[in-house]
Amino acid sequence: MNRLEKVHQVVDNILMKQSNAEIRRHGYVHLYGVSANCSILALRRGENSEISAVSGMLHDIYTYKAGDSYEHAKLGSIEARKILNELKLFTEEEVNTICRAIYNHSNKNDVGGIYEEILKDADVLQHYSYNTTFPVAEHEKERLAKVFSELGIDK
Repeated sequence: MNRLEKVHQVVDNILMKQSNAEIRRHGYVHLYGVSANCSILALRRGENSEISAVSGMLHDIYTYKAGDSYEHAKLGSIEARKILNELKLFTEEEVNTICRAIYNHSNKNDVGGIYEEILKDADVLQHYSYNTTFPVAEHEKERLAKVFSELGIDK
């Protein structure tokens, strides 16, 4: 089994323990959606799609584990590091890259490293694509427009 599938197993186990069915459902939709978007954007940008996909799978893990989004990026990076260290499948550099992206993913107006930007863009794209009739959050509009342009989507 490859590394991403091992991360999927850990995330699935965490989500299955979430007693709130709505939070659990949203967790599956959002984490798998962001992870898939990360893969696509990483491929488009010539970056490592596996590392990007892992960051997408784990980026909101704290929110769905605890049922609380308070300081979820910071606490999520801590939880992700714990998970990745327990799996013992990733190098220290890979763990640091993934956790840095998670830690900074909520700062949509700041520009960070390539994997941080992939995760932010993938997150915004999933928020939009979940239901395109919902209004786009003000702080995500500019980033979403840039992703659309990059992907050749005329919106």
